[in-house]
Amino acid sequence: MSVSYRWVIVAVGALMSCVAIGAMFSLAIFQEPIATATGWSHVGIASAMTLNFIVMGFGGFLWGAASDRFGPRIVVLIGSALLGLALVLASRAGTLIEFQLTYGLLVGLAASAFFAPMIAATTAWFDVNRGLAVSLVSAGMGVAPMTISPFARWLISAYEWRPAMLIIGIAAWVLLVPAALLVRRPPAESVDAGTEFAAEGARPQLSKVFRSPQFIVLGLTFFACCAAHSGPIFHMVNYATICGVAPMAAVSIYSVEGLAGLGGRLLYGSLADRIGVKPVLVAGLLVQAAALATYLLVSELTEFYALAIVFGSAYGGVMPLYAVLAREYFGQRIIGTVVGAATMLSSLGMAFGPLIGGWIFDTFANYSWLFIGSAMVGLGAAAIALAFPPLARREPQPAFGVSS
Repeated sequence: MSVSYRWVIVAVGALMSCVAIGAMFSLAIFQEPIATATGWSHVGIASAMTLNFIVMGFGGFLWGAASDRFGPRIVVLIGSALLGLALVLASRAGTLIEFQLTYGLLVGLAASAFFAPMIAATTAWFDVNRGLAVSLVSAGMGVAPMTISPFARWLISAYEWRPAMLIIGIAAWVLLVPAALLVRRPPAESVDAGTEFAAEGARPQLSKVFRSPQFIVLGLTFFACCAAHSGPIFHMVNYATICGVAPMAAVSIYSVEGLAGLGGRLLYGSLADRIGVKPVLVAGLLVQAAALATYLLVSELTEFYALAIVFGSAYGGVMPLYAVLAREYFGQRIIGTVVGAATMLSSLGMAFGPLIGGWIFDTFANYSWLFIGSAMVGLGAAAIALAFPPLARREPQPAFGVSS
């Protein structure tokens, strides 16, 4: 198999992250139509997203460990089948609790089957330019708001929310199942030389890994980063609408964030390959915190667009860097497990934002305290990231004997 197949792996990973994360985050688009049609509370509907993140966290750890043991293809194939089923069932939910269980539990479990396995597969295919490759896979998340979200909004306008969610579920099957069959292991295993936890021929002890300063700082930074931006992302459409922005224009702000996140992933990933992951990560976290605080000052559509570019590029750009750090610290043999465990902590952080944001809006009828609190947590994430231990130094090696 040609080494050029590694770019097929990148493309498949980007598609999967786009569809899975796009389908899950489309709840932000469905929130108001569901509340209007059913009378369910905003906080009740938003709690489905909270369940998504909690289940996604634990699921990511389990799926990541499974991909280390059985390979990524079987894991993403199961996730593809489950995601479509979850959306179809959620579209038929007759009560709020049924919706919370199907959308909250099953969608979260399915969506978690893609990130860690595909990141593990990508890092195995690449040695040089690994930061860029991982960022390209993660870029699918940035494409999701530009594709799945407007598609969901159009479907809701044309067919109401239940048929719209059903169609998205069927589309997930059509796109993801064939893509999962394209996933392959690399023709040769990459070498973990230079990592403290990857002695030649040995599998690192997970108890040692999870107690290490490297993993503790990685997990806490990822947790705080996601806790900072999850609430503002989820409630952005509703916040813009309250400020007087038309509903479709408000969705376009979400899309601008996604486009900026795509550019941010490419920019930050390239910079990380050149000047190091840690300084790029800390800088991105500081930009994210500043952007969150600035949302208190915006009210016009053009202002929302300008800030969406800054905010989207920052949170989108830093997200892939955690996986790159995990690979550099812990090596390839357990990358799926480590990324899954770190993702579990980040998902727990993500779980707080939508729920707290819904409670703040129901209590105060505005989102001011959401943006203040999120900015403070974002600064905390940057402070924690400063404690990352130095990476082991090693000479870059061409991927599978091919120089670039």
